[in-house]
Amino acid sequence: MVRSVSSALRPDLSEDRSVSAIGFVGLGIMGAPMALHLINGGHRLFLNSRSGVPQNLASLGTVCGSCSELAQHADIVIMMLPDTPDVEEVLFGDSGIAQGLTPGKIVVDMSSIAPISTKTFANRIRNLGCEYLDAPVSGGEIGARNATLTIMVGGTAATFERVKPIFELLGKNITLVGENGAGQACKVANQIIVALTIEAVGEALLFASKSGADPSRVRQALMGGFAASRVLEVHGKRMIERTFNPGFRIALHQKDLSLALADAQILKMSLPNTAVTQQLFNACVANGGAAWDHSALVRALEMMAAHDIESKG
Repeated sequence: MVRSVSSALRPDLSEDRSVSAIGFVGLGIMGAPMALHLINGGHRLFLNSRSGVPQNLASLGTVCGSCSELAQHADIVIMMLPDTPDVEEVLFGDSGIAQGLTPGKIVVDMSSIAPISTKTFANRIRNLGCEYLDAPVSGGEIGARNATLTIMVGGTAATFERVKPIFELLGKNITLVGENGAGQACKVANQIIVALTIEAVGEALLFASKSGADPSRVRQALMGGFAASRVLEVHGKRMIERTFNPGFRIALHQKDLSLALADAQILKMSLPNTAVTQQLFNACVANGGAAWDHSALVRALEMMAAHDIESKG
């Protein structure tokens, strides 16, 4: 059943056409702060989460007992889920979103999932007379909390423009990349670049350290040259200072590279360096590192070199 919230906690929606009824499925580390931004932006939210709706959100929104029930009440349904099978189940499983949709509604998937599967999901939703956007994000938990996410969108321009004011409550860099699937392809491309750059920075600093140079000073010198990057700045510092508490867990980046490699096989192409970097993530996981920050990929390199990066002060 839908549990109504106190009218005192809701804005008056009777005359304000800028306010949307939004369904939000998936209220974990990323989804919960995103949903709160939408509530603070004046929107009316219907909420559902496998792990339960956090109390602070439950007191401000409407908790629904199923995804189909949520979809019946919402004009726009947003998903923020872990992986492709989760999205498929929430969309098309028993009491899934598709069962509650009526023509004209919009489904927005902000999860990071397989681009090719996304195209299939979008076609099935459009066949119901609804619209679909894939809109994965980059920026992690900090970006979700600060509403500074980068949002990469696949879908029609008209649907993108309708949803853009909602995206603007969640992020700063919002781009319509192309048709359905293009947003997810962009996110996978982002994850390839980040992973391979982490691997390159790890190799470089490890080489410098084992050669006897101070990796901290090497990093400082490189930051002023063509090798400078955000990864060298942030994750190079993590490698040197040994601060591997997760901002983005290895297990999640491992999942994203699995998406890249699986779709590459379907597309009949090779991603050789992505495959090698995935093996390094696998080595970290095998050594208990699934929850390490992805910058800790350097630990796999260190094991092969029998040397840990150390600053000489």
